Amino acid sequence: PSWRSGLWNDALATLDPDQVAARYSEAPCLLPTVSDVPRTDYDTIRAYFVDFLKKEPQGTILESYVTSGPDWCMDDGIYEFKFGATGDVVKARYSFVYTKDGDSWKIAHHHSSQMPEEVVPKASLEAAVAT
Repeated sequence: PSWRSGLWNDALATLDPDQVAARYSEAPCLLPTVSDVPRTDYDTIRAYFVDFLKKEPQGTILESYVTSGPDWCMDDGIYEFKFGATGDVVKARYSFVYTKDGDSWKIAHHHSSQMPEEVVPKASLEAAVAT
């Protein structure tokens, strides 16, 4: 089942927003890492990736937890992006829900959020838990 997330990552590596957007189903929901706007159709998903791909992301899956059935697959985990345009590295949590569309797998749902430790320094989180 790990090949399914590879399909998205391979499309991402092309830096072509049309190839990435084509990985999503006809009724998708993308809740992206660096946008507050849910993307629920081809045009809005493509628009998000036009900007995101300018950063030249290279994704690596660090942890993956897969559950699947005959016509669906859920892949949750942690991935990391290295941005070629800036050298920045960002770790994020992700969830993908893939559904079978004819002979191909499409992304019906994709949620990505930056790791809390990346947003709030770890010492601040530990202090908040201790109080």
